[in-house]
Amino acid sequence: MPVNPEYRKRLLDLIRREGVRYGEVRLSKGGTSQYYIDCRMVTTHPEGAFLIGEIILDMLEGEKVDAVGGPTLGADPIVGAVCYASYVRHRPLPGFIVRKATKEHGLQKMVEGHLPSGAQVVVVEDVMTTGGSVLDAIAEVEKAGGKVVRVIGIVDRLQGARERFESRGYRFTPIFTKAELGLE
Repeated sequence: MPVNPEYRKRLLDLIRREGVRYGEVRLSKGGTSQYYIDCRMVTTHPEGAFLIGEIILDMLEGEKVDAVGGPTLGADPIVGAVCYASYVRHRPLPGFIVRKATKEHGLQKMVEGHLPSGAQVVVVEDVMTTGGSVLDAIAEVEKAGGKVVRVIGIVDRLQGARERFESRGYRFTPIFTKAELGLE
């Protein structure tokens, strides 16, 4: 099923309105930028969560996927939105979250939630720059027995993530690129 164009337009407008901040900021891998894409202002927004869940499920229509997850903190609300929307659509898709570090107590797992061994999974993230945190999460997913069949990002900053994913054999599909947001 193609992505609902009205939902895509509404999400783009919401990101532009709620998620883009201008002014120099330091990025996670040490670089700087004249703008910041704060997708958590979108993924935790009621309309944003609805739109993201629906759009990602549209993107996955017809694909064999057993679970959806990604690196904490960016993926957390995305995973919740997709799980909820999948249940409403009568196609329940369980979720998981990949920690940055093992807890010192409890079960000391790196992957929390539903990731059965052998599961075909989609890894999600809000903003992709170089893809480093997602590749770290993918390593943990594969160590836990999952098979990554696709990576989906809300926004691709066009700074190398696609090339890194594809060079390792992962199919990457952003919902938007920074160019579509009007950012250069």
